[in-house]
Amino acid sequence: MTGADTVFAPATAPGRAGIAVIRVSGPGAADAVADLTGAGVPTPRTAVLRSLRGADGDLIDRGLVLWFPGPNSFTGEDLAEFQVHGGRAVTTALAEALIARPGVRPAEPGEFSKRAFLNGRLDLTEAEGLADLVAAETAAQRRQALRQMAGGLGTLYEGWRSDLVSLLAHAEADIDFPDEDLPDGLAAAVRPGIVALRDRITAHLDDGHRGERLRDGLYVVIVGPPNAGKSSLLNALARRDAAIVSATAGTTRDVIEVHLDIGGYPVLLADTAGLRRAAGEIEGEGVRRALARAARADLKIVLADATAGDAGASGVAALIDADSLVALNKIDLAPSAGAVEVGGHPALAISVRTGAGMPAFLSALEAKVAARLDAGGAPPLTRARHRAALAECRAALARSLNADAAELVAEDLRLAARALGRITGRVDVEDILDVVFADFCIGK
Repeated sequence: MTGADTVFAPATAPGRAGIAVIRVSGPGAADAVADLTGAGVPTPRTAVLRSLRGADGDLIDRGLVLWFPGPNSFTGEDLAEFQVHGGRAVTTALAEALIARPGVRPAEPGEFSKRAFLNGRLDLTEAEGLADLVAAETAAQRRQALRQMAGGLGTLYEGWRSDLVSLLAHAEADIDFPDEDLPDGLAAAVRPGIVALRDRITAHLDDGHRGERLRDGLYVVIVGPPNAGKSSLLNALARRDAAIVSATAGTTRDVIEVHLDIGGYPVLLADTAGLRRAAGEIEGEGVRRALARAARADLKIVLADATAGDAGASGVAALIDADSLVALNKIDLAPSAGAVEVGGHPALAISVRTGAGMPAFLSALEAKVAARLDAGGAPPLTRARHRAALAECRAALARSLNADAAELVAEDLRLAARALGRITGRVDVEDILDVVFADFCIGK
């Protein structure tokens, strides 16, 4: 990034803290260190204690200074880091001293990571993994972000792109050098490679959106008749009074949602209105919303009332499918002597009030969540733009298999390789850079 501005930003959250970290990146980073400390840059990657002063010579603070010369820094540029006390007055004075320098300005959100990409320190998937790591709230999100940040996804896609380039070279050989002594059937030999790559991409796309769901959270909805204990179950899982609990049927009218960590996986859990013939317009709207949320849920917790007999399954049996976890609540009031079922489906016997059966229920819930979010071996897709580019690549490969001219086969392979290259940032990325980095926090 020759001629780029020198930028600075806090790498720690604003507010009072023991330590605040301010990073400066760009061609003027060394001069900023010299002006603030009255000395040259420290030995690379070695922390030194120095006094920091403003342009008027007033002492700002005494703190640690680190120096990371380019290209061996996060951004690939000369980069300095100041570790000072985290009071607002200290960080404000340091920011004002930096702004006073010519050619130095505050960084835009994501600008440090964007510079790292433009200087070849990160590809786009690694930069996105870094953003996901900063935003991670559960252990599973952290693990997925670290895998992507380490280059797992980019390596997979670059490997496919390399295969495509090789296939394209063979396809174009027959076109560009028809009179050369090339092996017979060179163009025909390309077809099995195209089929194999298309099938690998298809399998990768057919992942149930695990990666995206892990980033955003699995949507789980509790459904059941009134007074089955849905709000009590939500409160028990959330470990707080998120929903109003009452013995009066139909208390819950709207959808109540809470974010949870279930077995290390992010879950958005929703409590809904009891399913019955509505007593009024407001309750009717609540029932409609409950059914709509159940229809688009990744997982349903179907809860029935053990004290209601067969009526406890009324209206909910039709909702039970492979994406359901079925439970029968209030077993402390109506213990079952035989098999526990809801609408003919096996169910877990629980009592939210006493806690009976809750450990087994929570284990079953964790297993169902993990089954939908655990990606297993290959790194999963994590963003819609990845999925769109892969779908475009697969479509181009499919066209190449049906093309009736060698030139058309080569062109479709070229388009397929270009689609893959856009994921990692190898080609045609100018139009998506702002989208990728817009959601980064300041200082990253």
